[in-house]
Amino acid sequence: MKTLVMLLATAAIFAGCVPTSQLKQSQAESAALRDENRKLANKGNDLESNIAQLKTNIAALNEQIATLNSENSVMGKQATSTQNKLNQSQGNLQVEQERLLRLQKLLAQQREQSDALKNKMTEALNGFSSNDLTVTEKNGKVYVSLSENLLFPSGSAVVSVSGSDALAKLAAVLNLNTDIAVNIEGHTDSIPIRGHYQDNWDLSTSRANAIVRILVNNYKVNPLVIIASGHSKFDPIDTNATPDGRAKNRRTEIILSPKLDEMYKLLSAS
Repeated sequence: MKTLVMLLATAAIFAGCVPTSQLKQSQAESAALRDENRKLANKGNDLESNIAQLKTNIAALNEQIATLNSENSVMGKQATSTQNKLNQSQGNLQVEQERLLRLQKLLAQQREQSDALKNKMTEALNGFSSNDLTVTEKNGKVYVSLSENLLFPSGSAVVSVSGSDALAKLAAVLNLNTDIAVNIEGHTDSIPIRGHYQDNWDLSTSRANAIVRILVNNYKVNPLVIIASGHSKFDPIDTNATPDGRAKNRRTEIILSPKLDEMYKLLSAS
């Protein structure tokens, strides 16, 4: 701008003393300078506008970067938390798999013990009629079922000679396998009892107790492994509508189970 003013002043001073052609040339040069100056001013404004826009863009980018860093930090924490949970779950899974393997091993041992016990009982009691005595295996337990005809006179809880002989052979096996739990269950038919016993509950329980006394007192079976119970008429294995069915229901079952203390501890462990 200062250059333009000086040129105009010079032109005014010498206007009166210079030729017309020179004056026109000077005026043309002045106009060109003004135009150039205006263009430069416009370029400066454009540059300032661009700089301002760039600053705005940079600020937006910085904000975006900060947001991304924050999100990345959160995602990192979430990823760490997820990984920790995954590691914990994998650890728990390994523990449960180990427990399962131990349980499967214990169950296999129980089946082996039950099979061996069933074979021993079958061999020890093979001299008795299958109508009076059976040895079966179910759910890892051995069931020795003795009929009323083998063990007791009708309506009585006094063990017969043949019954005592069967119990002696059974006790011999039990005394060689001391880790066996023994559950003795008395059962009757549905015909109401008359005479010495109050009812079928009384008779079934008295018969179970009589067998316990013989096993413990006569044959020295450990009393700590024996449980006696009476079921009266409420757990039949056949119909009570026929004499044959009622005879089957009048029975005593001696249920032999390998002790499962270790298995119960494993199952109850958290």
